[in-house]
Amino acid sequence: MLVKAGAEDTSTRIDRFAADKTGITRSQIHKLIEEELLVVNGKPVKPNYKVRAGDEIKLTPSEKPPEALIPEDIPVDVLYSDEHIAVVNKPAGLVVYPAAGHHSGTLMNALRFRFGSLTAPGAPLRPGVVHRLDKDTSGIMVVALSNAAYYGLVEQFSNKEVKRSYIALLWGNLRGESGQISLRIGRSMTDRKKMSVRTKKGKEAETRWDVLERPKGATLVRAKLLTGRTHQIRVHFASSGHPVLGDRTYGKKTAISLVGKEKLSFPRQMLHAKVLGFMHPVTGKKMRFTSPLPQDMAEALEALRGEDAA
Repeated sequence: MLVKAGAEDTSTRIDRFAADKTGITRSQIHKLIEEELLVVNGKPVKPNYKVRAGDEIKLTPSEKPPEALIPEDIPVDVLYSDEHIAVVNKPAGLVVYPAAGHHSGTLMNALRFRFGSLTAPGAPLRPGVVHRLDKDTSGIMVVALSNAAYYGLVEQFSNKEVKRSYIALLWGNLRGESGQISLRIGRSMTDRKKMSVRTKKGKEAETRWDVLERPKGATLVRAKLLTGRTHQIRVHFASSGHPVLGDRTYGKKTAISLVGKEKLSFPRQMLHAKVLGFMHPVTGKKMRFTSPLPQDMAEALEALRGEDAA
């Protein structure tokens, strides 16, 4: 949708102008501005931007997701389940729950089919979701299937009692054998769709790491989350100058040159949630789950190891 401002619109706030011209509510306009789906002359603006005569305002309303979670027969690797929880090994490429741009084909659609009605608290399209993994991150997740499990898991995450360990293949030679990154994370000041350590309103974020291996041109690390911020591992390592290989949002290091061969490309971020440990929220039993490296990460690692041997 394209709207052009006239002389009579000069000095009107963009949020009020767009709402008046389109009939979209101001709260929805604010969301479009935040997601950079409303731009002025091709550039994002803030809600208090004052319109000028001749401005071209383009709006791209996000698609409305479905109102109910539809069961879909999608294969999902369930490592454990009972009446209260399900622990799954999520493959890379699978979105956790429906949202704009991904209305179906998600992990929650698969669990709705597998377990029937999902009655745990949470938003209608993500009942029982107490944490998530990015679409292109693989590995272990736990989902609550009952009210008691949901609130129990939320409390454990809030109290930092859940043990989470990731394996990440980083670009370059990370200095040191172990360490901790303690940098606050918040919305990027230049791109609201991204997170950043350079932010005005960041939240405490801590990632502990140790080096497992140093294959050609990369560093394989184990990263433990002490907090759980959005994109935390990806943002922290990118800020150190060693982004996760294949991460097209942070760092954009998507290939490594091999001697006498074509470049080794990384089609997705090389990040895997390997270990998840927690107390069963109802029985109190100590639970720990592990997942081996997925095939794409294992093959990439072997290719880089082969370079060292050459």
